[in-house]
Amino acid sequence: MTESAQEPQSRRVDARGAVDLSGFAAGAGSAPAPSTPGGAAAPGPTTPAPSGAPNSWAVQVQPQQLQQVVELSAQAPVIVLIHGTDPASTTMKATLEDLVDAQQGRLLLAEIDSSAHPELAQSADQVPVATAFIGGRPVGEFDASVPAEQLAQLVTQMVQMATQNGMTQKLPAQSTRVVEGQEPPAEPELPPLHQEALQALENSDYAAAAKAYEQAIKEKPDDEDAKIGLAQVKLLQRTTGADLAQAREAAAGNPDDVDAQIAVADLDVLGGHVEDAFSRLVRFIQTHFGEDRETARAHLVELYSITGDSDPRVSASRRQLARALF
Repeated sequence: MTESAQEPQSRRVDARGAVDLSGFAAGAGSAPAPSTPGGAAAPGPTTPAPSGAPNSWAVQVQPQQLQQVVELSAQAPVIVLIHGTDPASTTMKATLEDLVDAQQGRLLLAEIDSSAHPELAQSADQVPVATAFIGGRPVGEFDASVPAEQLAQLVTQMVQMATQNGMTQKLPAQSTRVVEGQEPPAEPELPPLHQEALQALENSDYAAAAKAYEQAIKEKPDDEDAKIGLAQVKLLQRTTGADLAQAREAAAGNPDDVDAQIAVADLDVLGGHVEDAFSRLVRFIQTHFGEDRETARAHLVELYSITGDSDPRVSASRRQLARALF
């Protein structure tokens, strides 16, 4: 793996790049977890592996989800593996799964099956091929010619690079590994409206997804997963087509405009700059009063829900918000 001499930098925000790990796995069958678009927050709490199946940090993704995966690397290192069904692919896939799972959440392996997507096999020089991402940037590429012991070194280097850049958070497990001789555990079924929302999200139909979540909340007012899902969808709706540079310029030129500050905070959350988003709104709350202050506070609380209460950045910001209010 060839490492770049530059530190990871954030990519230009793409409104389609919200990260929701719960939708990655094929047939995941779980509602959007309290996770952060763009790697903005930890995915939902780890679900214990059923029937003794070990947890795994390898997850199957679709080509259209690559942007989401890359954005997640602002939170933790990600290896994207494009593989086939050939022996070299099978060996490399198994080796990387073992190495990634051994790190217990310090990085993620996103797998794309090129046999189901021939266009990938045609565009790639060879399959299997893996690309490592940290901070939204590719930091290396390697193929099946790399021996297993060198792959282990590369994975360790990725974790070290991430730690040096302040990425110390562990991701929850995203799947379970099948133990030889055991049947794979059955995935829990989503409630119909959640499934409808997830399908709409996969088609980038945010209006339909929002409608499904709203109906789920109407039928079950204490449906926290639906509330979080709705907040995520609204974030996507607000940021679709937005330009981060223009938003920052508008916010800098209008420091008393609560909507301008909220627009940048939304884009920062989407791009994985969660602390920047929280700090921006807390600063606004500290220096403003009345209706605008309440608007900023309510929006900040909504961003907390998207990020997830278990995220330490939320806890830290809540303390700052309390000081700003009282």
